[in-house]
Amino acid sequence: MLILHKYNFMIKYLLLILVITNSYFGYSQKVNIDLVKKHISFLASDELNGRGTGTPDEKKAANYIASYFKEVGIKPLKNSYYKNFTFKTAKSSHDTSTANSPLREGMNVVGYLDNKAPLTVVIGAHYDHLGTGLDHNSLEANPEGKIHNGADDNASGTAGVLELARYFSTNKSTEPFNFLFICFSGEELGLIGSKRYLDNPDLALASFNYMINMDMIGRLNEENKLIVYGVGTSPVWVNLLDSIQSGLHIKKDSAGMGPSDHASFYLKEIPALAFFTGQHSDYHKPGDDISKINFKGEEEVLNVVIQVIEKTYNYPKMQFLKTRNPDMGKKSFKVTMGVMPDYTFEGEGMRLDGVSDGKPAQKAGIQKGDIIIQIGEYPIKDVMAYMKVLGNFNKEDLVDVILIRDNKKQTVKVKL
Repeated sequence: MLILHKYNFMIKYLLLILVITNSYFGYSQKVNIDLVKKHISFLASDELNGRGTGTPDEKKAANYIASYFKEVGIKPLKNSYYKNFTFKTAKSSHDTSTANSPLREGMNVVGYLDNKAPLTVVIGAHYDHLGTGLDHNSLEANPEGKIHNGADDNASGTAGVLELARYFSTNKSTEPFNFLFICFSGEELGLIGSKRYLDNPDLALASFNYMINMDMIGRLNEENKLIVYGVGTSPVWVNLLDSIQSGLHIKKDSAGMGPSDHASFYLKEIPALAFFTGQHSDYHKPGDDISKINFKGEEEVLNVVIQVIEKTYNYPKMQFLKTRNPDMGKKSFKVTMGVMPDYTFEGEGMRLDGVSDGKPAQKAGIQKGDIIIQIGEYPIKDVMAYMKVLGNFNKEDLVDVILIRDNKKQTVKVKL
């Protein structure tokens, strides 16, 4: 009897291991990392010359994305995957005015999975990058003429959108949400594509349940740290993320605002999460190449994203919450005013899309919609001028800020 008991125990143990193993591999197989690698390999290839916003090379990337949407059964809205928009940028870092700049055209790529549901989940990432360094936003010492392939920033996130589009359209399930897959143009020049899309969306904004943004998810490091921003934009996110089964160390940040496209959704009071594997020395440099992508790490990140989405199936519509201002590590200054610029504003000055609670601007009475035209002795022609001027001040400085509100000029004192 003792021998038989041990035998039965071993059989049960082996069956248990088999179930666990099958469960694990069945889950991991949700993501086809070979397809992810294929997407990044094309998007970050020299053939696309860095996918500069509004360039013919960005159009090649857009065509690739639209073709893949069609291949996996993701449909266009209003008969086209392409959502064009126009914009202007400063001609150089020395001439920051956009008044006489040529009109440029960007192109968002949008696909729809219609599950006949009342609510829609947006899954997005920007696909543009720095091209050959002509838009003076590279961190390379002498960038012009050098291809900035942007494998991590943000071919990795774009590939994530394409893979999730494939997964949700071919998994033989009908989810309780529709899915809107958007690859944004113009993010690198100031969230222009997401801002433009939300100003003229294909669906009613009230039907957007929440937004998932993926920006730089391809360089998971040895600490296995995944940063998730926006957990404060809805009361359910923290507990939901705590229930995720993953080998990743998930660092949660409450902020809804930040230097990526989820901020545009946050400003429209749509709950949003942003997934990010961290800063690295190749950020905005020609060295951001596919050879440095951690594909196994990206697979794990995408499995986390899938779990997050699938765990929301039984929730009612997400409640939106306002959050604090973030630091996503992409840009830092000695001081901050706590404002969100309207990067699409083409007039003189810097119009504000948002003001963070408790920050210097809000304490001084500055409001959303104000147009800042001068800080101290320095004129503010646009966002780039504002960013340069910030470097001239230190914490605790008391400065005069001249702004226009309701077509009237006024001066407020701001303690930085």
